[in-house]
Amino acid sequence: MTINDITRQLVRQRAKYLCEYCHSSEKASATRFTLDHIIPQSLGGSDESDNLALACQRCNERRYNFTVATDPQTQAIVPLFNPRQQQWSEHFIWTADALNILGQTPIGRATCDRLDLNDERYDEDDSIRTARQLWVQGGWHPPIEDPRHR
Repeated sequence: MTINDITRQLVRQRAKYLCEYCHSSEKASATRFTLDHIIPQSLGGSDESDNLALACQRCNERRYNFTVATDPQTQAIVPLFNPRQQQWSEHFIWTADALNILGQTPIGRATCDRLDLNDERYDEDDSIRTARQLWVQGGWHPPIEDPRHR
């Protein structure tokens, strides 16, 4: 089944044009974000809007068809963050400088690690934190409703 334009727009508006995993702004990106299947189609997920999340290319590629990951603190296997069932602010918080996302729960930590939300795996390619720094300077980041260390 193909996702129609009405559903695509609904998902974008519902997400407030933010990647539902890393909260990057689609409006600050050179390309439109994609629709992520929370339960991947390869695992039987549907094209219904309740199974779709707006995702930047980085998060979508890194999530791939994973639905669980390891909490780096406890080594427990936990589900990845589900933006249809959970609130971002309950699992994540921005550092005071708004350059890094900190997982606050096992789900938040596992999602940060699986999706490499802070580009920690590639020190030489610090692209997301560099972009966030520019967004902060421009006053576009972090989203105003997101919790932030003070």
